[in-house]
Amino acid sequence: MPNKVVETPFPLIDADPHAGRVIRYMRPSDYAVWAGATGAFPAALYLWDKWDPSRLKIRTQLRLGGLLGFVGGFLMAYQRSSFRFWGWSENKREEEKDFAELSDRARRGLPLYGESDQPEWVQGAAYRNSAFSQLKFHIFPMVNLVNHQHHGTDPEKYKPKDDSSTSSS
Repeated sequence: MPNKVVETPFPLIDADPHAGRVIRYMRPSDYAVWAGATGAFPAALYLWDKWDPSRLKIRTQLRLGGLLGFVGGFLMAYQRSSFRFWGWSENKREEEKDFAELSDRARRGLPLYGESDQPEWVQGAAYRNSAFSQLKFHIFPMVNLVNHQHHGTDPEKYKPKDDSSTSSS
């Protein structure tokens, strides 16, 4: 199955980033969105109760609202970080961090995207199931938890350059 090619305004870093990388690359603005959603959900419930009083203690509802806000805020922050990996929003910082991280792994002779003890067909199925899954969080929250080699970028750009071939005679 050929990879889906999407034209983006910024460079593609990774078409299916591992969940650990997405979380590590989150910006402070992503954490602010997460915190804002965590507080906004129970605040909305509180204001709704003030506007239309239920005459019940709403402590349990506020706690549940806080939990739902926390989970929803995390998914929003995760999605924003994923958009930068896909090149859908400005990603210069992530591009530099990715190049430094993966170039270092290539220099040390490690697999670029980590090792997996899963068979190749399982890795392929995991890629097909999780690619662009961040767009479907409202239906089924799924993230990539499998290391695989399907990332939509050329791994050769991370390999160390051979300086001996460029020296003049």
